[in-house]
Amino acid sequence: MSEEIRTGVYTCHCGSNIAATVDVKAVAEYAAKLPNVVVSRDYKYMCSDPGQDLIKQDIREHKLNRIVVASCSPHLHEHTFRTALAKGGLNEFLFQMVNIREQDSWVHLDKPAATVKAMDLVRAAVCRVALHKPLTKGSVPIRADVLVVGGGIAGIHAALTLANAGKKVYLVEREPTIGGHMAKFDKTFPTLDCAACILTPKMSSVRAHPNITLWSYSEVTQVDGYVGNFKVTVTRKPRYIMEDLCVGCLECIEACVYKEGKFVDEFNMGLSKRKPIYIPFPQAIPQVPVIDPETCIDFKTGKCKKSCVDACGERHAINLKMKETTEIIDVGTIILSTGFQVFDAHRSPEYGYGVYPNVYTALEIERLVNASGPTSGEVVLRDGKRPKSVAIIHCVGSRDEKNNRWCSRVCCMYSLKLAHLLKEHTDAEIFNFYIDIRTPGKGFEEFYQKLRNEGVHFIRGKVAEVTDWAFDPSEEGKLVIRVEDTLLGFARRIPVDMVVLATGLEPHADAQEVRRRFNLTCSSEGFFLERHPKLAPVSTFTDGVFLAGACQSPKDIPDTVAQAGAAAAEALALIDAGHVEIEPNTAFVLEEDCSGCRTCIPMCPFSAITFSEETKLASINQALCKGCGTCVASCPSGSIVQNLYDDEEIFAEIEGVLSNA
Repeated sequence: MSEEIRTGVYTCHCGSNIAATVDVKAVAEYAAKLPNVVVSRDYKYMCSDPGQDLIKQDIREHKLNRIVVASCSPHLHEHTFRTALAKGGLNEFLFQMVNIREQDSWVHLDKPAATVKAMDLVRAAVCRVALHKPLTKGSVPIRADVLVVGGGIAGIHAALTLANAGKKVYLVEREPTIGGHMAKFDKTFPTLDCAACILTPKMSSVRAHPNITLWSYSEVTQVDGYVGNFKVTVTRKPRYIMEDLCVGCLECIEACVYKEGKFVDEFNMGLSKRKPIYIPFPQAIPQVPVIDPETCIDFKTGKCKKSCVDACGERHAINLKMKETTEIIDVGTIILSTGFQVFDAHRSPEYGYGVYPNVYTALEIERLVNASGPTSGEVVLRDGKRPKSVAIIHCVGSRDEKNNRWCSRVCCMYSLKLAHLLKEHTDAEIFNFYIDIRTPGKGFEEFYQKLRNEGVHFIRGKVAEVTDWAFDPSEEGKLVIRVEDTLLGFARRIPVDMVVLATGLEPHADAQEVRRRFNLTCSSEGFFLERHPKLAPVSTFTDGVFLAGACQSPKDIPDTVAQAGAAAAEALALIDAGHVEIEPNTAFVLEEDCSGCRTCIPMCPFSAITFSEETKLASINQALCKGCGTCVASCPSGSIVQNLYDDEEIFAEIEGVLSNA
């Protein structure tokens, strides 16, 4: 005998969100007359505890075996109502949710018409839910090991948080040292703490921690598997020095046949030179030099005296025949903290970067004012003179229709910081040219007021150009800033000795390649996209992969560290649970109908479908499937079916919405 369908319908007022446009009581009264409906109620807030208790009580008293809730977005509250069903003793998938807020009340002004539409949607759901079947969630075990990709402050903090919790962590960084951009800074705003004093102990802790395996000068080149069971391939580039044998004495650098640096020092932003064998900066972790094969004489001609090898002596840490190696690891969760790149100021030619030698980027100034920088903290122009006047141009590569439309969040504050440091180092007259000053963080507005009290000039206006054309003797030998002062209401020409460009933050050039490797999505700007901007800001649409730091969006150090801690907490929650539940709204193959055409395999965006050469049939990995339905729609033989979205349910819903019954 077929089961008697006993449906309960619950319509939510959602305060006035729904009730202001939809006659909720009329919808509830209409639903009570629909076939199979035993109970129909309306309530002001169905998602509240009393609203859920109402559902649970009715399930028991009226022996309900199907539930329809007409309220807001399933994305927000489907889980809430499913839980209520389970607590009421009913399978949680014998449920259908109708969105009469976003899809009805919020998009209509005509109340009678909106009410009729709500009735249609409820009627369709009642027809559909009658065909729902009891389903159970699957379960996937979670490996306890974690991969952290990117060794900036976000990756460092996430790795230490996990390692201190007793988890095994692999930290992969593609540069020769961890530290990221923060390692290049002199001070941090707004407290003006020494960046190295904060960062170096954490870097050392990473190196010394027994639960952290640090692979610098390495990249993740392949990711397979799914949440709880990722198989990751890491390619380790040769640094031609054996990390396990090197003691960090740096005698090899001293012994190099190049007695002085000859090649561009990337860490110092090209403001100094380095040798073919070098260490990026004194506090680098690991404290192991790297040999650049592009500039080393032995690699180019084979005629080097190999003084570095002789200096290494019996340790034999230098191996010029070192090859690229790969490591394959199994991890349960992944944290991406790959950071950002700085906007290339050459893309704004009106500011003269690369044309006028005394135009610098903010990151170059960070190195100039740093005691460990190329000038030992002395701020001098390229001609050796000390600047007496400095212009700092905000929003270079940010809030710009031509380049990047977004605000990079940190530029106002680091411009204020550099204004303070430049004044402290040179006692120069400082001009800040800004569109808007944005100081929303703790202590930020106070720091801004401090700069105003120090006598720094603030001129509101977007700089038109930087030029060396002199219109009068006071401009001879100077860089002239042409700007419209929007507060005073006229154009100005301001001659200065030095120009600093506050360049913005943007995604790495290979962000698209990385997101494909980890099966992520990107926002329109190119930053990695979170699952939900408010409710899941560190999760991604790929289960088990989390985001931390500026790879997700521009942010300062405190926000980066906070997000890294959140990502580590999410990974810990998965690991300590021991398993992750898999939603049953996945697709599966009816083997007797599968023709083995393989049409579905390239269509799957989650690489969940494989083909067996032995059986000549396709199969779907339930842990990888996200229930998108692409394979179901593309299968020419109709052999792929998806739970909760089978043909009978969809047709019943369509008939219900079109019916006048």
